[in-house]
Amino acid sequence: MNTKEIYDLLKAKFNGKVLAYNEPPKDAFIVVDAKSLPEITTFLKDDGQLLMDSLVCLSGVDYPDRFSVAYHLFSTKKLHKTVIKVNTDRENPSVPTVSNVWPGAVSYERETFDLFGIIFYGHPNLERLLMPDDWEGYPLRKDYKFPAFYHGINAAGRSPGTHRIVNRDNYA
Repeated sequence: MNTKEIYDLLKAKFNGKVLAYNEPPKDAFIVVDAKSLPEITTFLKDDGQLLMDSLVCLSGVDYPDRFSVAYHLFSTKKLHKTVIKVNTDRENPSVPTVSNVWPGAVSYERETFDLFGIIFYGHPNLERLLMPDDWEGYPLRKDYKFPAFYHGINAAGRSPGTHRIVNRDNYA
């Protein structure tokens, strides 16, 4: 089953909660309503036609007007895959957790929270994963300003020639 067929199945089952289908030549994905994410992901995992039992990856995406969370799913029994996305606003980015559907989401959601600041409500332990607990801001946001120092330590920590790698102001 391909992503278009999965989209058609979801659209028939959850009309109004399945918002869009992005066709190739870009990577195909399905956009669903964030509030309906628990219901739709449970269906994706449990429905006999789909059996999407593996959350391969979960990642945040920073767009100029919103954040998105992309869920890369795979069925080890049916051998098909798809990508589901949800959008959330920039001011209060939050989506429901899917850790109750795919336990492996616990770490992915913590990482996405840590680097993008997206809140996964219902998460069992939403704490920073990669950055120190007192780190300010979310380093993968496009508007993030990397600090020069952290607790008196040169946070850039590199020679002047490599400073451009992390200083987003130098990206054109």
